[in-house]
Amino acid sequence: MAVEWVSAAAVFIGASAALWGFSAWMTRRIEAAVPNDGRFVEVNGERFHYYEEGKGPPLVMIHGLMGSSRNLTYALSGSLREQFRVITLDRPGSGYSTRHRGTAADLPAQARQVAGFINALGLDKPLVLGHSLGGAIALALALDHPHAVSGLVLVAPLTHPQPTLPLVFWSLAVRPAWLRRWVSHTVTVPVGLLTRRSVVKGVFAPDSAPEDFATRGGGLLGMRPDNFYAASSEIVLVNDCLPDMVKRYAQLTLPISLVYGARDKVLDFRRHGQALADKVPGLKLQVVEGRGHMLPITATARVVEAVHQLAKRARPPENAPVSPPPLALVDK
Repeated sequence: MAVEWVSAAAVFIGASAALWGFSAWMTRRIEAAVPNDGRFVEVNGERFHYYEEGKGPPLVMIHGLMGSSRNLTYALSGSLREQFRVITLDRPGSGYSTRHRGTAADLPAQARQVAGFINALGLDKPLVLGHSLGGAIALALALDHPHAVSGLVLVAPLTHPQPTLPLVFWSLAVRPAWLRRWVSHTVTVPVGLLTRRSVVKGVFAPDSAPEDFATRGGGLLGMRPDNFYAASSEIVLVNDCLPDMVKRYAQLTLPISLVYGARDKVLDFRRHGQALADKVPGLKLQVVEGRGHMLPITATARVVEAVHQLAKRARPPENAPVSPPPLALVDK
């Protein structure tokens, strides 16, 4: 029996080592195909990667779970750079930004990190656009650091606890940190190669994903071991802080634009969008018919319109009359 256990352990160690090596090799190939294309700044010991273009009032854009800045620069920044200084960051642990061991991954910590990023770049109360999990971080930023931002554009944001993960993200539910680390460096890449088309299809549904999303849209970067580990760490913690945030939503007084896809399969606009609008006085929910979760790519014009609407409210021209906040209703 002892010999059998030793043999099994040897096979396990050998297979793990082989998978670890394969994952490291594939990571190098992914990074060659999708290289970093921006700048770096150090904030409290972490290295933020970000992409900047355009001139005008600052607009900081925050991507969602397993994403990167490329998810948003794919279509949005090119449509906004004529009127805004668009700064799209990789969240810590995502894209090419670091998240060292011991750096917190919960929503308040990420909001604090983004506030530090805004301060490091010397931005004067920028507008902040947050997509999906990035929307939850934008909300935490407004609640905990209200003087850091002038307004929020929330695009299909996570706003309330979601006890059941969307099917497309089930693989991230790995709780013990040691197991998460092993999974990240062994099976994530090979499983990702086999399932990436179905995962992308699930995130975009019912819309079709662009053919070049894996490279130009940064989709491949989420398959790397460190990115998987960071995303899994976030998903394990995200529901811990949302209940307290929900209690504080009524305190939000800054201008907010809120946009969802009517057929979003990841975050339902009723449970997250309308539920938020019901708690924030004067907040208007805009629902884009026929669209899913990836609105920055599939409904770019509607998101750009929401940014412009917010900019007029957050930074009105001098001597312009201040309009009352819009009524809370669903725009279909």
